[in-house]
Amino acid sequence: MATTAPTVVPFSSTSSSTFQWNVFLSFRGEDTRDNFTSHLYAALVREGIQTFKDDEGLRKGELISKALEKAIKGSKISIIIFSRNYANSRWCLNELALIMEFWKKNGQKVIPVFLKGVDQLDVQHQKESFGEAFGEHEKNFDPETVERWRSTLRAAAQLSGWSSSDFRSLLPLR
Repeated sequence: MATTAPTVVPFSSTSSSTFQWNVFLSFRGEDTRDNFTSHLYAALVREGIQTFKDDEGLRKGELISKALEKAIKGSKISIIIFSRNYANSRWCLNELALIMEFWKKNGQKVIPVFLKGVDQLDVQHQKESFGEAFGEHEKNFDPETVERWRSTLRAAAQLSGWSSSDFRSLLPLR
């Protein structure tokens, strides 16, 4: 499932004019912004890959939800970084729902990354921290919203992805 080593796909910075970004990063900021995500972002940018990360790609004064929707729609690939607390965030779950909508409608590439301590099956079946998060969401949100989040999380976790340990040999450190 998530055990094969990833390959680097070269991108041209002048690729198709319909895309503003090559990669959109979806992540729980509290969990990964200052560690895994910042290192992945730096490695992608170093390789010339136009990458959207919310603290780098948002212009001051923009409405966050509209800017994120535009960035997701304008990206060739979305990388979803599943950390233990990803599902705690309604922002992450709404972002994921939008990513999976573009995946389904437009065939956008979606690559899940399962960080250390996150099992792909726990994400898919909403167990462990993912199950706990949905227990809280069921108390605070309407059933339709929670079911939409659950189904998009299941769909994303079924995609072939990477374990964060696979990244050790992905890009050379400089």
